Amino acid sequence: MDLRKEILKADFKDQAELAALQIGNDEYKFRLLMELFFSNEYRTCQRASWVLAHCIDNYPHLIKPYLSKMVNNLYKEIGDATKRNTVRAFQFVDIPENLWGKTIEICFRFLNSGIEPVAIKVFSMSVLYNLSEQVPEIKGELKISIEDQLPLSTAGFKS
Repeated sequence: MDLRKEILKADFKDQAELAALQIGNDEYKFRLLMELFFSNEYRTCQRASWVLAHCIDNYPHLIKPYLSKMVNNLYKEIGDATKRNTVRAFQFVDIPENLWGKTIEICFRFLNSGIEPVAIKVFSMSVLYNLSEQVPEIKGELKISIEDQLPLSTAGFKS
């Protein structure tokens, strides 16, 4: 399977789950997906992030070797789909202690941003909540961030 060719198909959105099934629990195929995910081509990264999201639903352990690079990638100018699917994936894994600070910082930045789409904010809230179990000091800031946004937020954010 030529993964890059598969993810760049015009009707890809319907094929993302199928591509993830073909990757399965195969670390080699997942590494190929991650190479596409970290590429400098916008469309390739976007599409790879959709497949990544489906892969992580069943095999969250596969991203463990890539977590540091994924966190650092969030500090770059990347598309919303890539951001959304990255933060979404972080909900399902244990973030290593050495990445707590950067992950907390970027998730609070997304959550408190006036321009981030609601899905990125909500996934960031979830990641921050999960991390607050290990870093209880952030619970107060998380509560304040959520309460500040509730009056003007969408129904999706409120739920």
